[in-house]
Amino acid sequence: MAVLKQRGLMGSSSIWLMMMIGVLLQCNFFLLVSAILDPVDFLALQSIRKSLDDMPGSNFFSTWDFTSDPCNFDGVYCDGDKVIALNLGDPRAGSPGLSGRLDPAIGKLSALAELSIVPGRIVGGLPKTIANLKDLRFLAISRNFISGGIPASWGGLRNLKTLDLSYNQLTGSIPKSVGSLPELTNVILCHNKLSGTIPAFTSRSLIRFDLKNNALSGSLSPISLPPSVQYLSLSWNRLTGPVDRLLNRLNQLNYLDLSMNQFTGTIPGRVFTYPMSNLQLQRNQFWGQLEPINQVTISRVDVSYNRLSGHISPLFSSVQNLYLNNNRFTGRVPASIVSRLLAANIEVLYLQHNYLTAIEINPTAEIPLSSSLCLQYNCMVPPVQTPCPLKAGKQKTRPTTQCNEYRG
Repeated sequence: MAVLKQRGLMGSSSIWLMMMIGVLLQCNFFLLVSAILDPVDFLALQSIRKSLDDMPGSNFFSTWDFTSDPCNFDGVYCDGDKVIALNLGDPRAGSPGLSGRLDPAIGKLSALAELSIVPGRIVGGLPKTIANLKDLRFLAISRNFISGGIPASWGGLRNLKTLDLSYNQLTGSIPKSVGSLPELTNVILCHNKLSGTIPAFTSRSLIRFDLKNNALSGSLSPISLPPSVQYLSLSWNRLTGPVDRLLNRLNQLNYLDLSMNQFTGTIPGRVFTYPMSNLQLQRNQFWGQLEPINQVTISRVDVSYNRLSGHISPLFSSVQNLYLNNNRFTGRVPASIVSRLLAANIEVLYLQHNYLTAIEINPTAEIPLSSSLCLQYNCMVPPVQTPCPLKAGKQKTRPTTQCNEYRG
């Protein structure tokens, strides 16, 4: 019996010894990992991983094995013992992306300079704790299902250069504190449900400003954007008021889309001299005459569906796609525009639904197959019959009474 008890005791000792060895190994592993990555960052990555999952077909998290060095995980980039960049999800086009929610632990990655998340089905709100990332320069959380508002506390991200929250379901207004961020170069908040007015953005290095497809309202002050802006898109909102003084300041624009709003006032002639290829001001309430300063070299100009009036300037003859339809233009169509159309230098010339009285074109002239001309519903009988958009209607000529009333 004594021998059996001794053997039993030794068996218990062996089990205890093995347990202690296991504990020591775990402690040594934690010390090893801690030597590679800051423990706070290590625990933050664990929390982030628990809150997100691969969508079917995605294998992004397959390398996230916390028994190895997290700095070797896909999408994790370190400098010393700190995480400096976190790119969540497979960046290849067509990747299924991730699902889940954004854990507030992201805000504990104190050295993070870059945070991006690929398109997926992530829901919930934007963590307010991101405001703690004082070194953050690049933030792109787009094409998911993020809801709620943009935290006002993000106004503390004084080093942020790119803010891309596009294609989500964000609501509420744009915080004034975000507009005052001094280093912003790219603001991309398009395709959300943002409302309220647009605050002034004061960064002198702002280049791209895209807020299209929201529910923003109110007017823009002449100093709401800096002269450095090159790309400006505010289409599909509810914005009102004049923009002539603002546009006169933005002389570096190479893309401008203010369409589908309720802007009023005149369109400054200077805007047609800017180095852009696409100018879209259609479906607003702009009025007055269009008076370019020089020959217009913009390839596409769309000012349709406004209240513009006066004669059509011959300086538009070099525009390849010219949409002047559904306005109140009067007089004759300039001969220089007609000659360039017949020479196939103009692809689209839409003049329908105006009060034009004449066009110098031979009824037997052949419109190039590569060109589209629409003249119907003016104060003249179109000398040539050309296909027009269906929404132009079937009436070829405007009623005489309307023409007389407008002239009177």
